[in-house]
Amino acid sequence: MSAGTQKAAQAALAAEHAAVYGYGVVGGRVAEGRRAEATAAHHAHRARRDALVRTVRGLGGEPVAAQAAYALPFAVPDPAAAVRLAALLEDRVAGVYSDLVRAAEGSLRREAADALREAAVRSVRWRGSGVPFPGLAERTAHATDTKTGTAANAGSGAKGGADMTNGSGAAH
Repeated sequence: MSAGTQKAAQAALAAEHAAVYGYGVVGGRVAEGRRAEATAAHHAHRARRDALVRTVRGLGGEPVAAQAAYALPFAVPDPAAAVRLAALLEDRVAGVYSDLVRAAEGSLRREAADALREAAVRSVRWRGSGVPFPGLAERTAHATDTKTGTAANAGSGAKGGADMTNGSGAAH
């Protein structure tokens, strides 16, 4: 496999670390009626994270470690914000898996496509609506604004993973 495949797998792993952390917050703030959904998503992301650790090692890399904590993209004081965070986490995970689909071949590509699909389905469940091309549309919606020259906080690229920070400003 190429260095690009390993880089994309590392980015997916970083995003899964951030999603596991984020779902810890979601689970603590989401309404009781959606807590089981948050728990199931948390477990799914932990399983994907653990599989990616093995994948990165299999590609000859040293798996990126989880941060002790991540700065959330916005405050999560209530159940509505928890739902928004869950949808955003899924969008960001879908973005890095779309990168892995492009970079990988064979069974890893299939696994990445499956993970992308699962993230897109969870995002729709949280948000109540979907996007035409999960993992790609989020990039377009959050791309650099050509009029102002400012970049939105999309976080779905391979470089930024889930785009949450560890408090030092470093994106992960």
